[in-house]
Amino acid sequence: MGPLFPAGILIAVVVFHATVVLSSFPATLHLERGVPASHKLKLSQLKERDRVRHSRMLQSSGGGVVDFPVQGTFDPFLVGLYYTRLQLGSPPRDFYVQIDTGSDVLWVSCSSCNGCPVSSGLHIPLNFFDPGSSPTASLISCSDQRCSLGLQSSDSVCAAQNNQCGYTFQYGDGSGTSGYYVSDLLHFDTILGGSVMKNSSAPIVFGCSTLQTGDLTKPDRAVDGIFGFGQQDMSVISQLASQGITPRVFSHCLKGDDSGGGILVLGEIVEPNIVYTPLVPSQPHYNLNLQSIYVNGQTLAIDPSVFATSSNQGTIIDSGTTLAYLTEAAYDPFISAITSTVSPSVSPYLSKGNQCYLTSSSINDVFPQVSLNFAGGTSMILIPQDYLIQQSSINGAALWCVGFQKIQGQEITILGGIDTERSSFFLLIPWNYLLVKII
Repeated sequence: MGPLFPAGILIAVVVFHATVVLSSFPATLHLERGVPASHKLKLSQLKERDRVRHSRMLQSSGGGVVDFPVQGTFDPFLVGLYYTRLQLGSPPRDFYVQIDTGSDVLWVSCSSCNGCPVSSGLHIPLNFFDPGSSPTASLISCSDQRCSLGLQSSDSVCAAQNNQCGYTFQYGDGSGTSGYYVSDLLHFDTILGGSVMKNSSAPIVFGCSTLQTGDLTKPDRAVDGIFGFGQQDMSVISQLASQGITPRVFSHCLKGDDSGGGILVLGEIVEPNIVYTPLVPSQPHYNLNLQSIYVNGQTLAIDPSVFATSSNQGTIIDSGTTLAYLTEAAYDPFISAITSTVSPSVSPYLSKGNQCYLTSSSINDVFPQVSLNFAGGTSMILIPQDYLIQQSSINGAALWCVGFQKIQGQEITILGGIDTERSSFFLLIPWNYLLVKII
C-alpha cells in the first residue's frame, strides 16, 4: 500500500543542504546538515517554515494545490503506517485515513458498519460517516456514470436488487472491506498563486464501509478508512483533477524517525535537488525499474530479470506497506552479503524467522551501506539505520533486525516504508511519468 518535506523529504529539504554530484552510475545526492544535529526543531516549527515557503515551492499546471497533514511512522513497533486527516460531509467531520498508493478508492467507516473498530490505539477519535445526517450527501446508483468508471477498473460492483453502486476490496494482508458509494463534500484549503484559500470544498465519490474483516477490525492501529492514491478514475486525485481543482499530480514523502509524520500534497513540489527515475507505464500499480542492489559497494549476484516488470512480477512502491519485500532470488544474496560484511563483533541471530544481529557497537560502524539502483542512473543510498530496526536487547547487546523481508509465493518486490531521517523514497508523481526521490 505516501507527505512532503519531512525529515525524510520534508525535513531533508528544510534541514539539509543537498548538492547533486554528476558522475557515472549511480547518481546520488550527498548531504550536509544545515542545522546541527544537536539543534532539535519541533515538527510543528518545521511545518510552519514549510508553509511560508509553499508559495514558491508548490506549482500546479491547473487548479490549486491541496496540502494534507501526515501522521504515523514506518516503525512497526510504534505505528507502522502513515495516515492523514480529512473532512467530509456537511457540517464537515474529521476522518483519519491511511495513505495508500496501492489502491484507488477513498473509503471510511459507515454508521451501519459491521466489525468496524470503535476505538484506536493511535489515540485518535474514530468517526462513522452517516449519509442521512449530511444534507449534501447522495447515494450513487448503478446507472450513475461515476459508478461506470469504477466498474471498468473493478473498483465498483452493482447490486441489481437495489440499484446501489457498491464495492468489495481485499488487501494483500488478508483484510477486506465492502460497502456502497456516496457523493459528498471534501473540505480543504487550497494554495493558489501563493495565496491560501480557506474553506474550499468539492463533491467527491467515496466508499461508505458496512463491513470490515482481518486487521482492519483490530483496535491497536485502527483508523477510519483508507485513502487510495492509485491511478484509476475513482481515486480522489483523479476526481479533483477532472473538476479542474488540482492538477493530476500528487507529492508524498515520509519522515522516517520515531516522531514520524510527513507531507501529502495534491500538486507538485518544485525543488532543485530532486533525482528522477521513470515509472513503468501502463501498470495498475506504481512500478519502477530496480536494476541492481549494492552491499558495501559490491554488486549482488542477482539476475536483473528478477526485478523486471511482467504480468506477475516487478518492483512496486507502496506507501501502505510498512517494510520492504524482496523475492527469494534477491533476498538470500542480500542477507548473505550483509552477514559476510559485518564486523566480527556482530553475531547473527534468528528471531521469529527474521534475520537479526546482536551488537554492542554503533550499527553505522559495523554494518555496510546498501544501494538500490534504478533506471536512469538513480540510486537510493541506505545507511544501516535505514534498513535495520531495533527490537530489543539480549544480555546487554542490542538486537537489530533487517527491515527487508522475503516475500513468499510471489515474484514481486515491494518497497514500503524504508525511509528514515536521512533518506526518503517518495515524492510522487507527475501522473504515470516519474517517480521522484529526494535525499
